[in-house]
Amino acid sequence: MADTSQPSTDIDNGADCVVLSGTHAGKAGRVLDRKVSKTGHVTITVEQADGVRFKTLARNVSRQA
Repeated sequence: MADTSQPSTDIDNGADCVVLSGTHAGKAGRVLDRKVSKTGHVTITVEQADGVRFKTLARNVSRQA
């Protein structure tokens, strides 16, 4: 079983995740879009079960089992 307490930057599209830190801490959902910005930061779009979407940095999230 994977350790879900550490942030992960290798999260893929379609993966279930939970946000550990930042503005959206505590929210969970499915990764819809993963991109690398011009400055090299990995950003993801997360869609919650109720359809609400938000963007966050991949370093702030962890895969959910």
